Amino acid sequence: QVQLVESGGGLVQPGGSLRLSCAAAGSIDSIVAMGWYRQAPGKQRELVATITNGGTTNYADSVLGRFTISRDNAKSTVFLQMNTLKPEDTAVYYCNAKTRLFDIYWGQGTQVTVSS
Repeated sequence: QVQLVESGGGLVQPGGSLRLSCAAAGSIDSIVAMGWYRQAPGKQRELVATITNGGTTNYADSVLGRFTISRDNAKSTVFLQMNTLKPEDTAVYYCNAKTRLFDIYWGQGTQVTVSS
């Protein structure tokens, strides 16, 4: 079992920055990749960015060049640095972890609101 706890969401003006964190606990040695997804009101949950244990990253086209995903050396915490935020980035952001046994775990979500 893997537990994920997100933090760092909030209200920011357009053009501003936020940094999200997701701390993993439990069977963290089983994790092979972590990532961030988001869900805006009335829309489906979508991928934002992922990072593997080897450091390979993947980004949605809509955030490429503005968001950066990273992990700490212990690979137990994943970060999402979000710059040049736009109103369309407003959503609940969810942390995700995938294990070598193909299990998928989700955090509880953190709200990001971009508004003037």
